[in-house]
Amino acid sequence: MTRLIPLAPGKACAAPPARVVLRERGQREVFCGLTSIMWLHRKMQDAFFLIVGSRTCAHLMQSAAGVMIFAEPRFATAIIEERDLAGMADINEELNKTVARLLERRPEIKLLFLVGSCPSEVIKLDLGRAAERLSMTYSPKVRILNYSGSGIETTFTQGEDACLAALVPELPAAESAAPELMVVGALADVVEDQFARLFDALGIGPVRFLPSRKSGALPPVGPNTKFLLAQPWLRDTARALEARGAVHLPALFPLGVEGTTAWLMAAATAFGVSPALFQAVTEMPRARATRALLRYNDTLAGKSLFCFPDSQMEVPLARFLSRELGMRLEEVGTPYLHAGHMADELALLPADVRLSEGQDVDLQLERAREARPDITLCGLGLANPLEQEGLTTKWSIELVFTPIQGYEQCGDLAELFARPLTRRTRLAV
Repeated sequence: MTRLIPLAPGKACAAPPARVVLRERGQREVFCGLTSIMWLHRKMQDAFFLIVGSRTCAHLMQSAAGVMIFAEPRFATAIIEERDLAGMADINEELNKTVARLLERRPEIKLLFLVGSCPSEVIKLDLGRAAERLSMTYSPKVRILNYSGSGIETTFTQGEDACLAALVPELPAAESAAPELMVVGALADVVEDQFARLFDALGIGPVRFLPSRKSGALPPVGPNTKFLLAQPWLRDTARALEARGAVHLPALFPLGVEGTTAWLMAAATAFGVSPALFQAVTEMPRARATRALLRYNDTLAGKSLFCFPDSQMEVPLARFLSRELGMRLEEVGTPYLHAGHMADELALLPADVRLSEGQDVDLQLERAREARPDITLCGLGLANPLEQEGLTTKWSIELVFTPIQGYEQCGDLAELFARPLTRRTRLAV
């Protein structure tokens, strides 16, 4: 099913171009939210993710992780067996035993997530009640929470949103009346450290990050908390923080020179940083990032881009590639379009770009084949077939696993899109 809907302009758009969004509902091609555990378990160093699901869930996670033989990751799958489904065993009792064995073997775990899957949701297993029951047993040594990683109605990045939203009720109340900044969204440690240094140089502080690296260092929240979203898929987390009194700072997302500068500026304005200090602190990293992008102008300028909906990063990426590298946008598709969080981003896209929300994969494949773009941003399931048809692709999931936010990563982000074109040129020769 396809229909056109007008997109209401955001508050931050002074004179936004009139836009029409192609809203599509049909067959989808996307990973489930369990995949987000791949970056969350690396970020949260004393947390463990116990998926309650099937052997298929376990195989998916093993394939996605590529775990080395000597590594012991901080996630596992409690497999729902046929005897559980047939009622021959008490599934809650089995879960209790699994958790007991896990915590006995891994005493370093301080935060345990019970992660729902498609199978556990289909059989109506109440993991929320299970988490409450187990918390009574293991608290205060281990905090036990739950969230859904099911892919029945969601895309893979929403797993992080569900996880962080489950953490928000656990955040301590802010005791100080002084304003504090919270950066929301899992970032690579190197990127987090870079942003922390920039905020410190701007005199903004204290600055907290959600998720924190340790469960004992969860950031406080209250009416004095102002927060920036580092990732575009955190709708439910943002709502939960606002319900606790925190104030969202609307901004571009920190991709590219323009996005990073605007993102930092939103915090600087809210905390009263002078324009002179902001210029002094950001001048050198901006110059380095601009020089890094120059290396890719010849490769990317004038090339066309088609974005299939997959990660929800498509709109900020399209803005960056269009405005800073001169790429032409054929279509920008995204699984969900949050008009409020994306208002500044949408205002900077070309007025004639086709925007689509949701997915009807067959219709979008037809449009991509007709457009014959130079680069197609899509999920892994579409990449190989499109490559077979002669289209150059970029895996959208690679952009989630790779550090791409901030000034120092601008060149790396551009290279991710230049590399497929360079590879095809070499293969053609």
